[in-house]
Amino acid sequence: MKPKVVTAVRRLKTQKAAPSKSPRIAGIAAAKRTAEWIPLCHPLPLTHIDVTARLCQNGVELRSTVVATAQTGVEMEALVAVTAAALTVYDMCKALDKGMEITDICLVTKTGGKSGDFHRVATPRSADSGRGRTKSSVRRRSGSR
Repeated sequence: MKPKVVTAVRRLKTQKAAPSKSPRIAGIAAAKRTAEWIPLCHPLPLTHIDVTARLCQNGVELRSTVVATAQTGVEMEALVAVTAAALTVYDMCKALDKGMEITDICLVTKTGGKSGDFHRVATPRSADSGRGRTKSSVRRRSGSR
């Protein structure tokens, strides 16, 4: 993002809506509809979805956390949530900067599910460089709430 866009987001002044609220809502709604986004991905009963946005020096970092009691991983739901949130940030700020980039969408952690746990090893590129990034984390709970 250009500095003027970061300033506008920081001041909550974009032409569409509050940059902190709309991406969160979009991400949560998208996670619930992952089976409609991804072919052959079956719908899952999700028990918790959260999407957070943090303003960085050169953009917005988005993170999503998804929890389910199902006997399968929910990494696709977390990735869809963070992707929809990133697209929403772009949509809200495109009048100020059409050259924005959505970068580094990746799974950070996953626990449970058939394939077991996953924890991304930090690399120099994945370390906090101040650039806007998107991250997803996933947890699966045993039993029910």
